[in-house]
Amino acid sequence: MIDVIIAGGGPTGVMLAAELRLHGLHVLVLEKDTEPTKIGRSLGLHARSIEVLDQRGLLERFLALAQRYPIHAAFAGIVKPPPDGLDTAHPYLLGIPQPVTDRLLTEHAIEVGTEIRRGHELVGLSQDGDGVTVELADGTRLRSRYLVGCDGGRSTVRKRLGVDFPGEPARIEWLLGEVEVTTPLEELTAVVAKVRETDLGFGVGPAGNGLFRAVVRAERVAEDGAAPPTLDELRQRMRAVAGTDFGVHSPRWLSRFGDATRLAERYRVDRVLLAGDAAHIHPPLGGQGLNLGIQDAFNLGWKLAAAVRGWAPDGLLDTYQAERHPVAADVLDNTRAQAELMSLEPGPQAARRLVSQLMDFQDVTRYLVEKVSAIGIRYDFGEGHELLGRRLRDVRLTRGRLYELTRGGRGLLLDQTGRLSMAGWADRVDHVVDTSEELDVPAVLLRPDGHVAWAGDDQRDLLTHLPTWFGSPAG
Repeated sequence: MIDVIIAGGGPTGVMLAAELRLHGLHVLVLEKDTEPTKIGRSLGLHARSIEVLDQRGLLERFLALAQRYPIHAAFAGIVKPPPDGLDTAHPYLLGIPQPVTDRLLTEHAIEVGTEIRRGHELVGLSQDGDGVTVELADGTRLRSRYLVGCDGGRSTVRKRLGVDFPGEPARIEWLLGEVEVTTPLEELTAVVAKVRETDLGFGVGPAGNGLFRAVVRAERVAEDGAAPPTLDELRQRMRAVAGTDFGVHSPRWLSRFGDATRLAERYRVDRVLLAGDAAHIHPPLGGQGLNLGIQDAFNLGWKLAAAVRGWAPDGLLDTYQAERHPVAADVLDNTRAQAELMSLEPGPQAARRLVSQLMDFQDVTRYLVEKVSAIGIRYDFGEGHELLGRRLRDVRLTRGRLYELTRGGRGLLLDQTGRLSMAGWADRVDHVVDTSEELDVPAVLLRPDGHVAWAGDDQRDLLTHLPTWFGSPAG
């Protein structure tokens, strides 16, 4: 029997597959498309996703193909200087097209032993107390212990589960594509700047290799949101909005997206789970969608592996929804807020002016930057040290860096006292005795996703927290 089948080979699916493979699970990714998509809706990665890549030793390969951009406090198109001293070793945005992110994460998943089958579409599923039976479009049936739907906003897995997807349907739609243009760059830039004085959703700009990324509001929401627009449709809308179509031609790809905002009521139904866009969709304001999916996978992977391996404590797998559902709800709310602030109506414009004034205060900009970049997330682990529930940024140690110790996806006790013991959990948690001038706490216990599960120096207190996340000690 396969340990885990993942429906969907996008960034969330392959990231999750790689996390599961770190624990030796048999993982199969089913992707209905025969070829990787060329569509690049996401343009970059925020600080928390950059940290995730660093924690797994992937950052260098991304940096080689990406551009670093300094973080600014940007919200609803309002841009202010960044706050001082952000709590991350990676205070930048990573500009990288989604197809490149997809490729690098897929390569990593394959390197660690993931099986990926393209052109295989899941059309049905059923489950019992021992596993999940998956039916493919060609009639093939497969059996696994667990199934995870990472199959996008129109998720077949979610629909077959009967999980409600409440929220708001799309009211506005945009056309998006990579094209060539004939208008000289200087003239194009001037026209775009003029249009954006009243329409922040419009844009045409260089995308590399002689191509331009174009985005313009559609006339109406299409009945079939999955159907790409035509080049004539793109031209017509650009002329209507900008007075020119800039001579766009030779599209590499065209797509459409809307402002639909929905959140799955449940992330888990017994042995079937949801992650990424299958669990939540929202407008692309702030560039948070792909990042949110990667971070879902990072949270779920080690928990699902623990369940398969048999050492997961009671309720561990349910913490996936308990932790990630509120995070997605917050992202949906901040994109709703940004959309309202970008309206040209008098009320939203008054609110926009007020928010712009508030963003002159560093506490406000820090709050917004930490929210959009996800470095401010704190899971509810109960009362305790101020670090409890937060992810720990990379810190310098006497013998290297913290994130260099997290490559294997295991728990980690960073012990600056040298007096603590991990007897009974050494098969699940690494014990590292080292010191850091940047860490003002005697010891920290990190979950495999880098969030602080315990902090202190008392052995008995540590022993009360270990079973919560890492199960019973080995006999």
